[in-house]
Amino acid sequence: MSVSAACLRKYGLSPVGIRMVSTSRPCEMKNRRSGGSEFRKDAKQIIEEENAGIFRVLDIGKPQYDDGLRQNQRMRRNQQDDNKAPRHTKMKPDQDWNSVWPAARTFHPAVVPLPVRQGATQLRNQVVPSKYGNTELMKIPNFLHLTPPVIQKHCAALKKFCTPFPRGLDSEEKIEKHFPIQVTTTDYLNSDSSIRDRRSRRVTLKFKLASLQFDHHARDKIIRLLGNRYDIDSDIVTLVCDRCPYRGQNLDYAKYLTTALYFESWRTDAWEQKAYDDHAEFAAEISDKGEVKYDDAFKQSLEDVLNAGEDEETLRKYKEAARKLLKLPTQTASAQIV
Repeated sequence: MSVSAACLRKYGLSPVGIRMVSTSRPCEMKNRRSGGSEFRKDAKQIIEEENAGIFRVLDIGKPQYDDGLRQNQRMRRNQQDDNKAPRHTKMKPDQDWNSVWPAARTFHPAVVPLPVRQGATQLRNQVVPSKYGNTELMKIPNFLHLTPPVIQKHCAALKKFCTPFPRGLDSEEKIEKHFPIQVTTTDYLNSDSSIRDRRSRRVTLKFKLASLQFDHHARDKIIRLLGNRYDIDSDIVTLVCDRCPYRGQNLDYAKYLTTALYFESWRTDAWEQKAYDDHAEFAAEISDKGEVKYDDAFKQSLEDVLNAGEDEETLRKYKEAARKLLKLPTQTASAQIV
């Protein structure tokens, strides 16, 4: 229904723009079933229609038919798909699962022959949602492509690119002897716009101090230089480097620190030369020139008291060693009921 400009002005309305011609696409193709031929517009007719207010239709590709044939075919195809049984009902127990699920993909209920359930129930008698139409199963990543037979198949394919393990390294002691350095790095995966994580640049280098050659002075000096990076009980040195922006740079810096510490420990400066040795721990050096002969048990008990501290156990051992050294009878303390 069209409205004239005079009718609008009659009611005090001023028209902004009036479109008197339909912009719907004209039928440019005759019915295919009637055997008609294509109908194309020439340039003169297109210009005349544009002047009359008809928009030009952008026609790219094959023209569409208005007889509804494609829609009927699509509806018929959807009906056939609905009548088909799910794929997992036709699967055999001895099938090749690698051919069904070769790589990581979103969960598909019609392919997985398992009664998978996931989700929370809101009511008491409500059943946990099954795998059909379950959005929770599609949210999480699944590892259905990493079954043991598939992993074994992948390992067999990669085996030709690997070298055999050395036969001489048949124990942990030999491995630690020939490969004393242990480098630990960490990779992080997260759902972010960038795959980089600043924490992945950290490098941890560990090795046993006994794997390096030291004399008494060099070993004592490198322990002092390491500080809390050296564990006395396990004899392991731990160097953590994360000041450089990249992992490779931190690994090179950790190797540089190890080399610098080793050669610095063997160096003896002028201020280190003293009349007596400055040890980190007390070492009992008692001469046997007197009448009393000091045994190793007394020296060890004295070192424990001065290095580990005074407690009930160290004082008891020191007392027993001193009484034995002075040839006094052993004193036994027993609990008395008061």
